Amino acid sequence: MKLICQLDQNLPLPMYEQLYRYIASQISSGQLTFDCKLPSRRELSSLLSVSESTIKSAYELLEQEGYIRSSQRRGYFVNRLEPLRDIQSSTVTAADELEPPNPLYDFSTSASDASIFPFKLWSKLFREALFHRPELLQRGNPQGEIELRNALSIFLHQYRALNAQPQNIIIGAGADYLLSTLLQMLPKNSIVGAEDPGYHGIYRNCQRLSMQINPIPTDENGISADALYNSDSNICYITPSHQFPLGISMPVGRRRELLRWASEKPNRFIIEDDYDSEFRHFSRPLPALQGLGLPGQVCYIGTFSRSLAPSMRLAYMVLPDSLMHRYKIEMIKSGETVSRFDQQTLARFISEGYYSRHLRRAGNIYARRLRELLSLLLEIPNTHVFGEQAGLHFLLHVPQHGEAELLKRAHKVGIPLHGLSEYYRRLTSPPSTLVLGFAGLKDQDLHGAVKALRTAWQL
Repeated sequence: MKLICQLDQNLPLPMYEQLYRYIASQISSGQLTFDCKLPSRRELSSLLSVSESTIKSAYELLEQEGYIRSSQRRGYFVNRLEPLRDIQSSTVTAADELEPPNPLYDFSTSASDASIFPFKLWSKLFREALFHRPELLQRGNPQGEIELRNALSIFLHQYRALNAQPQNIIIGAGADYLLSTLLQMLPKNSIVGAEDPGYHGIYRNCQRLSMQINPIPTDENGISADALYNSDSNICYITPSHQFPLGISMPVGRRRELLRWASEKPNRFIIEDDYDSEFRHFSRPLPALQGLGLPGQVCYIGTFSRSLAPSMRLAYMVLPDSLMHRYKIEMIKSGETVSRFDQQTLARFISEGYYSRHLRRAGNIYARRLRELLSLLLEIPNTHVFGEQAGLHFLLHVPQHGEAELLKRAHKVGIPLHGLSEYYRRLTSPPSTLVLGFAGLKDQDLHGAVKALRTAWQL
């Protein structure tokens, strides 16, 4: 077969991404069908008059996201994607556990590196808002500053492929606050299906609001669509970009299965918690589920806690029209929960390009730190690492001791850790596995931190 695609080197979008988007759209629309063989890299390079490396990058991205598969010596083939059917009408901080004060080394999943924060630039923008915008001392729009919502709308479309209109964005004091607000707006007697293992916050919020919640098992692709279909849930809460705590990145096939589930009955919604999607260490960020289609069924929650600072309590939510209507009727009386000065500062930080540069810098720092930390940990005999492709945490399997013993020995030397079993509800956790965050560690302490753990574990 031939792929006729116009690639323009004068566009700001790299040519490999132009090709990736074209092929992905052809597969999504059914123009390229299941098991269809794609041209070889050499054939397509010659046909489109671009380098083979451009074709290779596009094919690798399509394969990572589940659109295609490669077969040794046979080539690339289109995967099966479930059709979507429309109907008429999330980082959260990944873990919110309380850690003991002043740990010897901070492996918590909720920490960030304060030294990366752009203090000088942020303070300059904040001062300008403070001294030149006295009207910000008055009460503002409870939904959030329009300048910030406009900036977010553009940013989310460019970086996460979201369909996020400013009028559908809500700014709030932390992702947990927005999640609680959202749960209160859902149809009465809603039943929430949540990942097992999964984020404690969704279970806490549902329990506090007396909502029924079903733990739905996960597999190698994320939350099980079959198990979701077999449950009585009408709400599905997921962390698809970097599943917490397993670190799975949900492929496009599974994402479309979930969208199909949401489309088949009214009053079904997916809550997409995109808590640390900004950080992909070995590939570009995956498109958000909300941008794949059926935005009327997806509620998207994002936060700046991971990329800027946890204490800022700045998060946002993108709602479908039906829930926005309910929000304006029932919830908008509460008033703004985030300082207008902070919102205006962040609006300029995003719209003037500073946030994108900050993410590149922070991503490079975290990726380098992760590589060094993993090289040190994998020197421990028989250890294995999982879920390190994205985000700010990963799983470490240390088979020489049980999970409880690993935690006990580390705590004894002043290093509080979390075991994977803490996040399981009904399933059985893999043994001897820990959930380690690395954003709160200092580069100069990596060797000391691993040495302290090895000493505590006698490894």
